[in-house]
Amino acid sequence: MKRHSWYIILGICLILVSALFYLAHYAIFRDARHIFIYLMGDIAFLPIEVLLVSMIIHKVISHREKTVMREKLNMVIGAFFSEAGTDLITCLSTFSKEDKLAGRSQPDSRRGDLQGLNDFLFNKREFLLRLLENPTLLEHESFTELLQAVFHLTEELEYRPDLNNISEADHDHLTEDMSRAYTSLISQWIKYMNYLEGNYPYLFSLAQRINPLDSIY
Repeated sequence: MKRHSWYIILGICLILVSALFYLAHYAIFRDARHIFIYLMGDIAFLPIEVLLVSMIIHKVISHREKTVMREKLNMVIGAFFSEAGTDLITCLSTFSKEDKLAGRSQPDSRRGDLQGLNDFLFNKREFLLRLLENPTLLEHESFTELLQAVFHLTEELEYRPDLNNISEADHDHLTEDMSRAYTSLISQWIKYMNYLEGNYPYLFSLAQRINPLDSIY
């Protein structure tokens, strides 16, 4: 309400200033016809001026907002990989099938430490929950899907009380959940690396040195 009142007061002040200038013009030159001609010309051009200014301002503001939003999103994504994502890629890669030369690098729940993975995700749960509460992520659908895939995997692991003694059906189910999270992780990590390479070369240099994919290939 106070903000609207400020706009109203500003508008009234500007109108008064304009009226004072017109009165000063008439007091000096005594030519109301001249004032009227230019006033009508200005009024006639006003809609076009408003249109042009609105389009330009809207474009500039929109571009600025998108730039700021992209920066915020990538800061959140960077925090995710620093705190959990990079280690999670490394952890899931330990479940990869042994025939890596054939390109088969998707996780298999039978080939790694499920309890260790469960403990890792449990320790990161609070951090991941805080990420989901960040409204900025609403603008990044694929990263939100990644977090959902990781949370689903966390719940599936916690649902099973003895991860060292589970059925083949459970292994198949967990393998599918792990592969979904793993695929999303790799995709988002590559996109984030491309962003760093183009915008923050010094951060990209560090990311290269701790590349989690080095443990895969």
